[in-house]
Amino acid sequence: MTRYLFLILSILSFSAYSNDQGRQLNGMPSVLSFKERVAPINEMVSDRLNNLLPQLMAESDLDMWLVINREYGEDRLFYTLVPQPTFAARRTTILVFNRKDDGSLERFSVSRYPIGELYPTVWQGGSKEQQWQRLAEIIAERDPQRIGINISENWALADGLSVGLHKKLNAALPEAYRQRLVSAENLVLRWLETRSEREKQVYPQVVAIARSVIAEAFSNKIVTPGVTTTDDIAWYLRERFEELQVRPWFQPYVNIQRRGDETSKQDVFMGKSPRTVLPGDVLHTDVGICYLQLCTDTQEMAYVLKMGEFDVPQGLKDAMNIGNQWQDILTDAFVTGRTGNQILADTQRRSSEKGIISSTYTHPLGFVGHASGPTIGMWDNQGETPVQGDWKLYPNTGYAIEGNIKTQLPEWDNQWIQIKLEQSALFDGKTVWYLAGRQTQWHVIR
Repeated sequence: MTRYLFLILSILSFSAYSNDQGRQLNGMPSVLSFKERVAPINEMVSDRLNNLLPQLMAESDLDMWLVINREYGEDRLFYTLVPQPTFAARRTTILVFNRKDDGSLERFSVSRYPIGELYPTVWQGGSKEQQWQRLAEIIAERDPQRIGINISENWALADGLSVGLHKKLNAALPEAYRQRLVSAENLVLRWLETRSEREKQVYPQVVAIARSVIAEAFSNKIVTPGVTTTDDIAWYLRERFEELQVRPWFQPYVNIQRRGDETSKQDVFMGKSPRTVLPGDVLHTDVGICYLQLCTDTQEMAYVLKMGEFDVPQGLKDAMNIGNQWQDILTDAFVTGRTGNQILADTQRRSSEKGIISSTYTHPLGFVGHASGPTIGMWDNQGETPVQGDWKLYPNTGYAIEGNIKTQLPEWDNQWIQIKLEQSALFDGKTVWYLAGRQTQWHVIR
């Protein structure tokens, strides 16, 4: 309880920090133990079920929603609905959400094993066939007109109902109710992309942990020029997160831009790796973690001072400033109701008007790193993205403000370089807020 209270105090302190976009991180935020995480996670899950889900089911025009998972075949959605600690859908777990005439929801399971206090079971046990029969009885008793199931052609996160379970469901239902099964795609996407008030309070802490570890990695604590390699830094990032017991959702990587390199205009992510870090190098990393059910995605950059240098070259400072200008152009284009493709087009137009050579590939964040919501460009497609790019922007949604700018560096004989930036942010319906600030100054390694 003491550490949970400390977490809340830390969150309050970071709320002021998150509005200061140029401020640098100082110190590592507190990280709760696995045991201590259960209470805040379950409070957030319960709050979402009680206050968010009824609204979203009404918005999606569904009378009932079935979430059906089988042990070892769970989809990511399942874990956003159940309390911790839950490691699996034991045998077959059927969650039922029924919208009543007054708009309130009843929720329960048709499952052999209980799922905490959130889902009382309405099945007394028996054979597998009896479980499906009981589900059919439940549906007939409530007589819903539109029954949402998790099938989707275009959205992986909304396509969690397996073929086998879909067949079992159809076999258990009379024809009249089979005809009422519809895709719950819109509900699933809105559930996954929408951040609750409690989550918005916690999210800055999660992002601050990621940024703090990057600051450690891009320092002389870890880097010895002439000795340390890009792989050394990448594995430090991975192992440091593991030490903190926060899960990376992909392997961190680090790359170098160096004077004399053939910097490809298509080189968005990968450099020649592993390379030994040398004085005068520009370093870039990409890391993502998940903590308290919320995921981050962060890219930042560092400079290694040469002999006789005491500061980052002015050309690199100017380049970082251009990168920040591109971020501002992008986030200014966030308007409720616009599609991802419209935001991308507006960003490209305004960047071009200002003479900024940019590439935008921003994606939603939330329960997973590449979450549901509007895609705003892709690194390998700077045109419209069908379906995902056509999704509209909603308030209270999270994003990785991701992309790069290209510019020439005077100190390197006008060699082209890339400033590759990515920061986790929240759109509140009017403004984009960087959850733990953004990089406006270079990390400096001596």
